[in-house]
Amino acid sequence: MCEFCTQHGDGRYWYLEASSYAADLSSDLERRGYVVDFVQGFEKSAGRSVAALDLVGRMPRSFADYVRTRVSNHMKRDHFGQPLPLEDCEKVLDIATSVVQLPCVCRNFAKTSDEGYCLAITTRPIDNVLEEAFRDFAGGPDTARLQRLTKEEALGVLRRAEDEGLMHSVWTFKTPFIAAICNCDRASGCMAMRMTLDLGVKMMWRGEYVASVEPETCTGCRACVKHCPFEAISVDARTRRAFVRSEDCWGCGTCRASCRTAAISLSERRAVPAVAGVW
Repeated sequence: MCEFCTQHGDGRYWYLEASSYAADLSSDLERRGYVVDFVQGFEKSAGRSVAALDLVGRMPRSFADYVRTRVSNHMKRDHFGQPLPLEDCEKVLDIATSVVQLPCVCRNFAKTSDEGYCLAITTRPIDNVLEEAFRDFAGGPDTARLQRLTKEEALGVLRRAEDEGLMHSVWTFKTPFIAAICNCDRASGCMAMRMTLDLGVKMMWRGEYVASVEPETCTGCRACVKHCPFEAISVDARTRRAFVRSEDCWGCGTCRASCRTAAISLSERRAVPAVAGVW
């Protein structure tokens, strides 16, 4: 299991521990302030971060690695994410029973389409915190967009996202407390994917699973190749069957939504020796 399961999950999946959602965000002034500052200052901080890390990438490798490690450790302490499949999202929604649909700060920064892909998830309502954080979002008050969802409505959002090839991920706001599920890919402007995959700063760690394809069931239609947010699936030119490069798989399970023959399944990462320690 990943280090977060060891530290915060007592050896179980850390994001399925009720204690990870138990803090009262409204009265926790440090976390409340962090959430408000995160939303209100996102555009400036994201711009500065990208510019700084682009610069670091042109510096000597030893110094660049040092900076990336420092930033990654900072993210582990304050704000990091991990992909998880739809069935684990459903378990999360059994714990975090307050769900509010949010505008997406990444999509706002990237100027891409936002159709309510981000969800605030807590055990107690935090409407006052969200209204404060999004008070001046995108140039003006828009708290009408903060829609409270039932579990089934939230699952509908997640299924729609999965059909569009977006991965689900949970996010901490002052680790180990989780407060959001996001649905992203690179094209949508996901800052975490850009920082992690393109700039080498870990804001996101690999999921607890790895996908695989059953060749006898696969028809070679290539739908999963187009659907994978991490470009981890290819089609063998000889057999004309899809296969997952496990070293590139992040375990989100999104690929399964595109497979008409149910040829794709997930296994626990710790049970796949080649990538058991790859996070």
